[in-house]
Amino acid sequence: MKNKIASAKRLEKVRYDVRGPVVDEAARMERRGEKIIKLNIGNPTPYGFDATDNVLPSINENFLISQGYSESHGLAEAREAIAAYCAYKNIGGVIPENIFTGNGVSELIITSMQALLSSGDEMLIPSPDYPLWTAAVTLSGGKPVHYVCDESSDWYPDIEDIKSKITPRTRGIIIINPNNPTGAVYPREVLEDIVKVCVENDLVIFSDEIYDRLVMDGIQHISIASLTDEVLCVTFNGLSKSDRIPGLRCGWLTLSGDLESATDYIAALHLLSSMRLCSNVIAQSVISASLRAEETNDPLYKPGGRMYEQREFVYNALCSIPGVSVIKPRAAFYIFPKIDLDMYDITDDEQTALRLLREKKVLVVHGTGFNIKTPDHFRMTYLAQIPTLKTALERIADFLTTVKKK
Repeated sequence: MKNKIASAKRLEKVRYDVRGPVVDEAARMERRGEKIIKLNIGNPTPYGFDATDNVLPSINENFLISQGYSESHGLAEAREAIAAYCAYKNIGGVIPENIFTGNGVSELIITSMQALLSSGDEMLIPSPDYPLWTAAVTLSGGKPVHYVCDESSDWYPDIEDIKSKITPRTRGIIIINPNNPTGAVYPREVLEDIVKVCVENDLVIFSDEIYDRLVMDGIQHISIASLTDEVLCVTFNGLSKSDRIPGLRCGWLTLSGDLESATDYIAALHLLSSMRLCSNVIAQSVISASLRAEETNDPLYKPGGRMYEQREFVYNALCSIPGVSVIKPRAAFYIFPKIDLDMYDITDDEQTALRLLREKKVLVVHGTGFNIKTPDHFRMTYLAQIPTLKTALERIADFLTTVKKK
């Protein structure tokens, strides 16, 4: 009898429930011909959102000249445009040589952790988080240490909790701003408090800002890298969400702040970038066209715009369900409702999401998949048009009546 082919031990604690077992079940149901309302993933295209007008012509114009490799860390024109965008965001000192393009931010998240972490090194990660961050830290041999984002304070990071979790092994802190899954946008004073903690403890800041151009309610997004030059800041951004081209896999990371102490780390980023040859060249070729566009928020996110109105509808509909509460998201296209466990008999939120899928044909992501401790949240997107959202929320409300405590 042949020996069983085992998976790598380092994968034992790696999870990515955004595309996990519940999604696998949805795929099986679809193969049987069942129609699912998918509210689980931030993929605009299936809901009728085409690429933005400023990048579509550039895709066609650059296709023929994008067939070969680029430099490993990206096209010069793309990196120059990114550097100019950083200047627009008041991030000082970013030069093209310290910009790395990637096949989406996801690839760069993993690269940035692999370049930094040795076995047992710790990274501070928000809870709830985008689970790829926790997975990337674990996969790189590090130890994820989750700090609390306080739902009662608009999901802002709890500074005292951050301070309490710093140890001699802590290498850095990750922030997701605008946040996925909560839609929170952090104000200047919160960011300044995080900077102060990082300066005092010599921590690297990793800031995921992929939704920075999808902000609502007149809020201005502030990049944490614009507030300090005393520590190394690694800032992540891209066009997958802002220009609605997730399939082209277009992301980048920029380095700013204290670069002198980071020469070894920067060399590691160059090495890892070279090993994967280069990122998608056609995606790189549209970066300058996107970032040359007028720097205003997408009209879809202003009153009367489709995303704004869908956000308003979903927020009000969720608030009308007994035992459900939610903080209104201020950016992106996710919402993270809370279910009252005193009212509803839920102990395993993954199994509850699976039941919702099987019984009501609605696909959401369970909250513990975002590394929160209690099984009382779920994440859904509001990319679907209002009639579809209305149907989905009616089904969710009806489903909850079946798990209500007697």
